[in-house]
Amino acid sequence: MITLEQARTIIRRAIEVGAEHDMKPLSVVVVDAGGHVKAFERADDAPPGRFLIAHGKAYGCVMLGIAGSAQRDRAEAQPYFVNAMNGLFGGRFVPVPGGVLVRDREGRVIGAVGVTGDTSENDAMAALAGIDAAGLAGEA
Repeated sequence: MITLEQARTIIRRAIEVGAEHDMKPLSVVVVDAGGHVKAFERADDAPPGRFLIAHGKAYGCVMLGIAGSAQRDRAEAQPYFVNAMNGLFGGRFVPVPGGVLVRDREGRVIGAVGVTGDTSENDAMAALAGIDAAGLAGEA
């Protein structure tokens, strides 16, 4: 499982990377393998609605078992599938980069990270940096 200490490390490093790269204020959520929130932070000046976006990115990853970029690709190729899945999950997932699966050293999915605030690609980069800082593997 993903620990609270790991979740806090992921969030701290992702927000630091955002600042280092002059990104817009980031919001970062870490969920466990069941999609439950482990930790969340919203950087100063980040809009309040960012929690739902960050959570939607992470939640979709664990519920479908695929990263945000793969979800985006699936949405482009088969929008009916993503619409159906979003209906099943109560509209709670956002199929874009910035949602990153988190794997342990054995390759098991133990959670996901959702980052929002800048471009989707920058969001994913910040998430991966945070995951790496926690000693885990990310799949964007």
